[in-house]
Amino acid sequence: MTDPTMAMTSDIAIWVAIAVLALALIAFSVHLALAGAATDRRADVKARQKVGAAVAGGSTAGGALTTTFPGEPVDEQTSTGPTATSTALAPPTDGATSPAARRWGVIGLQLTWLATLLVVAGTVFRMLSVTRAPLGNMYEFVLVTASFALLVYSAWSLRRARLWLGIFVVLPVTLMLVAAKLWWYTEASQLMPALESAWLIIHVTIATLSIALFVIGAGLATAYLVKDRAETKGSVRGWLAALPAAPALERMTYGIHVLAFPLWTFTVISGAIWAEQAWGRYWGWDPKETWSFVIWVVYAAYLHARATSSWSTRKATWVAIVGFLCIVINYTIVNLLMTGLHSYSGVAS
Repeated sequence: MTDPTMAMTSDIAIWVAIAVLALALIAFSVHLALAGAATDRRADVKARQKVGAAVAGGSTAGGALTTTFPGEPVDEQTSTGPTATSTALAPPTDGATSPAARRWGVIGLQLTWLATLLVVAGTVFRMLSVTRAPLGNMYEFVLVTASFALLVYSAWSLRRARLWLGIFVVLPVTLMLVAAKLWWYTEASQLMPALESAWLIIHVTIATLSIALFVIGAGLATAYLVKDRAETKGSVRGWLAALPAAPALERMTYGIHVLAFPLWTFTVISGAIWAEQAWGRYWGWDPKETWSFVIWVVYAAYLHARATSSWSTRKATWVAIVGFLCIVINYTIVNLLMTGLHSYSGVAS
């Protein structure tokens, strides 16, 4: 039996959450634009001050004006040395932006917290409507994954200033929820007999948590690649100026993947154990099993490449992006178009 009232309440909560997330996206976008503009203005002021100091210093040193040309050594007190290097690499704090930028960022963060509450509530109401764990089909899988991603970001934002990260988390989560409501929606119903196992909760819950972390990792990886390209070209302007330096972004990208990879490893192992109980074999190269293993191999390759000196961090990060694309393929093409023992999407063909 299902509870239609609870199911309808869940649907309403998710639709409202999507609307709130859309508003959060606007707020975070304005925050990045204003923060980048403020950072550009500060950089321009410092550049003018440095030129003025160089002119004043040259005119007072023996009365001769000295000019520094590209390639010539520069006075360490003005622009080089460990202090200058560490300052250049230090990520900007959200408090260093203009008051207006921070205000928009805080609005975005508060809206994200509200959306997190709504998504979690929608997931709980879905669970109450079917009196089971909401893990039986693609739609419910997205709800739980989105809940984990938003909870992780919300908790992270309480400990550190992460206003700049909001758009990189909220955007993919919003797209996931919109796709789930428009194309992958499944009416509240009971589980298929094959899924009635304690391993459903263990296996799928860890899978949703790991994918939530991979979603955040993909957002960070994208931010790093864009920022690193701009820094390489020497054209860090606009909203890119509001992001932390590329090395800091890369370290965060690596850190989130270090957390996610063991969880995905457990997902693959627990799936094999469940397969042995359900079908009498641990592994059968079913399309879902194959792509789960492909994802594991790609992310293992990323972590290995990241630790190998012969690979640049940029090249290694592209491997992580490929890993996330494999997740997308596994969740969409494999679930919807390939037939196998894991055909539990719940979406009508």
